[in-house]
Amino acid sequence: MGNIIIRNAAQVVTCSGFSGKRGGEMSDLQVIDNGTVIVTGGIISHILQQGEPIPVDEQDYTVIHAEGKALLPGFVDPHTHFIFGGYREEEFSWRMRGDSYMEIMQRGGGIVHTTRATREATEEELLASGRERLDTMMQLGITTVEGKSGYGLDRETELKQLRVMRQLNETHAMDVVPTFMGAHATPAGWEGREDAFIDFNIREMFPLVAQEKLAESVDIFCEKGVFTIEQSRRYLMAAREHGFQLKMHADEIVTLGGAELAAALRCLSADHLLQASDAGIRAMAEAGVVATLLPLTAFTLREPYARGRAMIDAGCIVAMATDLNPGSSFTASVPLLFALACIYMQLTPEEAVTAFTINSAAAINRAGSIGSIDVGKQGDLLLLKFPSYKFLPYHVGMNIVETVIKRGKVVI
Repeated sequence: MGNIIIRNAAQVVTCSGFSGKRGGEMSDLQVIDNGTVIVTGGIISHILQQGEPIPVDEQDYTVIHAEGKALLPGFVDPHTHFIFGGYREEEFSWRMRGDSYMEIMQRGGGIVHTTRATREATEEELLASGRERLDTMMQLGITTVEGKSGYGLDRETELKQLRVMRQLNETHAMDVVPTFMGAHATPAGWEGREDAFIDFNIREMFPLVAQEKLAESVDIFCEKGVFTIEQSRRYLMAAREHGFQLKMHADEIVTLGGAELAAALRCLSADHLLQASDAGIRAMAEAGVVATLLPLTAFTLREPYARGRAMIDAGCIVAMATDLNPGSSFTASVPLLFALACIYMQLTPEEAVTAFTINSAAAINRAGSIGSIDVGKQGDLLLLKFPSYKFLPYHVGMNIVETVIKRGKVVI
């Protein structure tokens, strides 16, 4: 826990709030020009307007003079699969020649391919690769990340993935928020017995994960050819009985009704949503489900982007995430994320910032403690090389994060 003063930032982009923002609220970043922020003991203690005196003894603090630079909350990435073994570079070439994501899955590629490599990887190997990925994400301004299991699809490897995430959360500066995704695909040996595989997760995996406190949420890939609406409902309702929060991969490939199910169950978030229906969007808005959009995945798969503009206009709480994974989005590029959101999904720069700070914090149930610059919140901050947040999409594809502060300590 550190003490730090960031003085005279050209902009203090507070994104102020303690819950997800919807509709027009996403455009109000509550920017303070030439402001100063003080973090004491790792917690934001003061937010000062230009000219206000410093109310603490500066000798007890690290002081950063931030003239000409914008100060933002640390970015929050609420959907990744960053613990995995092996790579899928060959499948990328297949996709470039026109093979679909589902075609690749059906021939034994995709998630099932990564499952084999992750089962073979040692815990030490997963720790080393996971730590390297967290280092890269932190350089891009990400200070909290959600990580999903789902590349084990068996008892031992699923627990191994979650235990690796717990170790990284304890030893790395990044906060890692774990999600159990035992229903990511149907593994070899379970084909045609998807209901039995759901039962395996409910009866064996949920109690183990809950007992060891290895995850906060559960997730399922609700999709045609993967898990049905009814299988997803049964899985998620059982997860809630074990005390887990609920998340969904929903309506990515076809319009299946995943958004509607997420609303009916009042899930914490529904993610992907490339094919979400108008009714599903309205239902999510009414239920307060966070719509987490993954433009890097649509870009990589050459699919139409989720209708972020329509979701915001309908009153949804819209978040963004990188979906870092070895197949459909082998990237954590925050600069590309902002460019795609603004250029191709018609989000304003203000909405994109909100979607990757306070709203993405809401997508992992952290909006009360991170995601904005508010007194009492964790001192997770970043300084840009430029005087305005508007440079995030404008300086296309370039990392403009200069300094990253975690709990009041400079880590980048």
